[in-house]
Amino acid sequence: MLIAILAATALTGFAVVNAAGPTGRLGDAAIFQDNPPGVTYTATLPDSRTTDVRGFVAGTSNANGTGVNFIVNLSGFPDLSLGPFLYHIHDQPVPANGNCTATLAHQDSYIRGEVPPCDRAQPQTCQDGDLAGKHGNITTSPFRTAFLDLYLSTAQGPGSFFGNRSIVIHTSNTTRLTCANFTLTSGNNTNGTVTGSNPVPSPFTGGAAVTYVGSGAILAGLAALLL
Repeated sequence: MLIAILAATALTGFAVVNAAGPTGRLGDAAIFQDNPPGVTYTATLPDSRTTDVRGFVAGTSNANGTGVNFIVNLSGFPDLSLGPFLYHIHDQPVPANGNCTATLAHQDSYIRGEVPPCDRAQPQTCQDGDLAGKHGNITTSPFRTAFLDLYLSTAQGPGSFFGNRSIVIHTSNTTRLTCANFTLTSGNNTNGTVTGSNPVPSPFTGGAAVTYVGSGAILAGLAALLL
């Protein structure tokens, strides 16, 4: 009887966790406010001998200072059977030799990790650089879209700042097709502020990890309370 109660309680606990959605070690992403007006960072894909993918991703401070308006204009994708294609802001810039692998993992200032996948219905629980996860994969060629991302910033300093990072385009199996650095293309840059229950952390410069709690640990804890 005790075992049945413990098992049922553990399953209920898992249901609550799943309903709330995954989150980073430092909590959910905070909405960024007071972005400097008129600031735009643009990543323009290079002419490449290894892929025909071309275009740009540009992010401009929202007029009211909250979040960033993105415009995505890409073309030249290979066979669509290799898709849906993905695009993310990566933690590090592209080096002079153009090696996309050197951009490391996704921008992930709340240390969420890539597993489980981003839930578009809960963008605050996603990696801040997971543009495809939050706003949709690339399913056509050419591909054009525009969206407001509340969790990225054009203000230098916080981990949500993307202007010193890069954009990377992937096939569905995460092979990196091409990449480019964001550069300031208009406006002046200043620091901003954030709102939310969690402060924006300093930029994260390594890979992300996810911590899971197994059913054994939950059951052991419940058993200890009942003894």
